[in-house]
Amino acid sequence: MAVIRPFNALRPAPEVVNQVASVPYDVVNTKEARAFAEGNPFSLLNVTRSEIHFPDNTNPYSDEIYATAKLKLEQIIEKAPLVVEETASLYFYRLIMNGRAQTGIAATFSVDDYDTNVIMKHEKTRKEKEDDRTKHIVTTGAQTGPVFLTYRGVKAVDEIVEKVTSSVTPMYDFTAVDGISHTIWVVPQEYNAAIIAAIGGVDKLYIADGHHRAASASRSRAAKQALNPAHNGSEEYNYFIAVLFPADQLAILPYYRVVKDLNGKTEEEFLNAVSDKFSVAQNGVKEPAAQSFCMYLNGSWYTLTPHDSVIASNSLSNSVSEKLDVSILQNFLLNPILGIDDPRTNKRIDFVGGIRGVGELEKLVNSGEFAVAFSLFPVTCDDLMNISDAGEIMPPKSTWFEPKLRDGLLVHTI
Repeated sequence: MAVIRPFNALRPAPEVVNQVASVPYDVVNTKEARAFAEGNPFSLLNVTRSEIHFPDNTNPYSDEIYATAKLKLEQIIEKAPLVVEETASLYFYRLIMNGRAQTGIAATFSVDDYDTNVIMKHEKTRKEKEDDRTKHIVTTGAQTGPVFLTYRGVKAVDEIVEKVTSSVTPMYDFTAVDGISHTIWVVPQEYNAAIIAAIGGVDKLYIADGHHRAASASRSRAAKQALNPAHNGSEEYNYFIAVLFPADQLAILPYYRVVKDLNGKTEEEFLNAVSDKFSVAQNGVKEPAAQSFCMYLNGSWYTLTPHDSVIASNSLSNSVSEKLDVSILQNFLLNPILGIDDPRTNKRIDFVGGIRGVGELEKLVNSGEFAVAFSLFPVTCDDLMNISDAGEIMPPKSTWFEPKLRDGLLVHTI
C-alpha cells in the first residue's frame, strides 16, 4: 500500500515566492537557465543549474558545480529568505493553464515504495542524468523539485481537497510569467489522517513525470544510508518530495518528431514508400485523430492513415506499448523507411514538445534544418498506467505533461 507523509517544507517567504520559484531544471538548457535567472539571485535556477555561474566550457558535472549549488542554496535560505514549516504538513498544489485546473497533494513519498514498484515507472532513465541529480541531492542535502505522480483517484480525497481549497486562505497564489497560475494551501492538520489512510489504501501510484528525480532519490538514500551506521528507516532521506494528482485531471500533450533527411530518397520515392503502409492524403490537416499521423513535407501537410494490414500486423503483438500510435509510426515508417533504428540514440531525429505547437514543426522544416516532421495524437493517462501495470516501458519521448510544477516552492531537506 502507498505511503504518504507530511513534512516540514523549506519554502519561500510569501513576499519572494515569485522570485524563488523557477521552471524545472530539466526543461531548460544552460543558456536558457542563465537568461531566466539573470538579475535574480533568489531564483532557484541558481541552485538547480548552478553551472550558470561558470564559463560555458566548464564541465557541468564537476565538483565545483555541486559545491556552488550548495552555497547558492544557503545564500537563498538566508537572504530571500526561505523558511521551514514549523509543523510537518501536507499541501494542496493547484495549477491552472488555459482555464483548466488540476490539484494535487504535495507530500513526501517512500523510497521503498519506489524500489518495490508500489510507485510504478514507464520510462528508462539515463545513468548520466541520475548521477547528476544524485550528486546534487547529496551535496546540497535537499530535493529541490517534486516528482509528478498520478493515481486513479479517491473520492474521499477529492472531497477534502474541495473543502480546503474553498475555505482556507492559500499560502501562495501567483501567476508565473508563462501565464500558468500556482496556488498552494497548507492542509489543516485535522485532515491529515484521512488523507494518509485514503492514499494508504491505494495499491499503485504512477510516475507521470520526473523519473530521474525519483531514481536519484533512491540512489541518494543508498548513499546516505551507507554513511549512517545508525540508520533506522525514519530518516528524511528515506522519502522524496512529489505532488500526486488524480489522473482524470491531467492532460498529456503529444511529442512530435522531426527528421533531418529522407534517408537518401527523393521526395517521390519517400512518398511511394510511405504509401505502401499508409493511405496518404495531402489535405492540409495538421493535428491527427487517434491511429493516424500528420506529416509536414516540403511546405505541405499530409494525413497518414495506416493500412488495415498494418493494424492487423500490429494487433498480433502482446505488448501494450507496441499498440501506441508512437510505436506504429516508429515501427512502420521511421525505422524501415527513414532508417531511424533507435530514436534514443539516432542523431538524425529530434523531438518537439507539444506545448510548442505544430507551427514549430513548420518552422524547423522550412528552415532546411529538417526534411520532414510528424505530429501525433497524444497518449492518455490510461495508456501510461496500463503500460506501467504491464511492466513495460513507454517508447521514448511519448508524453509531454503541461503545466509543469515549479521548483523551489516546497523543498525537502534530507
